[in-house]
Amino acid sequence: MDWIEVTIFTATAGIDVVEGVLEELGIEGYALEDAADFEAFLQDTEIYWDYVDEKLCEQLRGQETKLKVYLPDSDEGHATLRALAARLAEKKAEDAGDAWGRLTVETDLTRQEDWEWGWKQYFKPFPVGETFLIKPSWETVDDPGARRILEIDPASSFGTGTHDTTQLCIAALEQTVRGGEKLLDMGTGSGILAIAAGLLGAVPDTAVDIDAHCLTCAQENAERNGVTIGRTLCGDALRDRALADEIGGGYDIICANIVADIIIGMAPMFFDKLNAGGTLITSGIIAERADEVGAALERAGFVLSNRAESNGWAAFTAHR
Repeated sequence: MDWIEVTIFTATAGIDVVEGVLEELGIEGYALEDAADFEAFLQDTEIYWDYVDEKLCEQLRGQETKLKVYLPDSDEGHATLRALAARLAEKKAEDAGDAWGRLTVETDLTRQEDWEWGWKQYFKPFPVGETFLIKPSWETVDDPGARRILEIDPASSFGTGTHDTTQLCIAALEQTVRGGEKLLDMGTGSGILAIAAGLLGAVPDTAVDIDAHCLTCAQENAERNGVTIGRTLCGDALRDRALADEIGGGYDIICANIVADIIIGMAPMFFDKLNAGGTLITSGIIAERADEVGAALERAGFVLSNRAESNGWAAFTAHR
C-alpha cells in the first residue's frame, strides 16, 4: 500500500489544538517538528556543535512548526484527509489572535518501497580497519574473507561505521584490545564501538548515552552480533553527578566518540574511571580543535600515545 504524507503547518501554541483534532479523527501516530525546539537547539548546541553545519543552522532558523501524519492512499485515507482539512479550517476560524499558525496541510505521495527502503539502498557492506566488515542486517555477504562481520542497524542512532570518527575509533580498538578488558562506551549511539570491542575480545561492561532510544538500539545490535553489553545507562554524566557515580570505575578501556567540548569537560572523569595503565580512545573531534582537546587530556593526567586524522576529523589514544 502507498501512503499520503500529510504535513500540517501550525505554531508552537497550536500543537495542542492540532493534536486534539488528530485524536478526534483517530490518527494516533505523528511526527512533530516544533520551531521552539529548533530555536533552543541553535541557542544551546554545546553537546552537538561540532557536528552542526552553518548552512543547516540557517535552514533551521525561521522554521514553522509542523506535524506529519501518514494516511493510506485509499478511499478511507482520502476521506480522513478531507475531514482533517475541514476541522483545521474550523479551528483556524476560532483563532482570532492568529496564535495557532496557518493550520493548513500539504500532501505528498510516499510509495511503500520508498517508505521501507529509501535510505537503505545506500548502506552496503564495507571494510573498516584491519579486521572488520560492517553490514546492515538486510544485506548478505557470501565471502567476508578474513574479516569478521559486524552487523549494524542504526535506526535513528549515530553510528553506522561510515563516519570517519567511528572508523578512527575502531582502528584504535584493534590496536588496543588484547582480550578481557573491561570497557566503558560513553555516547554509545548504535553501540557500534562496544560491539566492535566485544568482537575483538573485550568485555563491554557499560554503555552510556543521553538518548534512551540509542540504548535500546545498542542492545538490539549487540544481541544481533552475539555480544553482551553488561548494562546501559541513560543521561548526561557531565552534569548528573549521580549518574557519573553509577558508572563506576575500574575500566581498562574507555571509548568516547562524542564532541570536543564534552571530551574536554569529561577528561578528568575519564582519568579517574580508568585503571592505571588504562586506555582512552576518543574522537568526534574536528581537526581544528584537536590541539585543544589533546592539551585538555594532558592536563587531566593522560599521556597521549597516538593522534590520527581522517577527512578533517581527529582521534586520540591516551593512557593513564
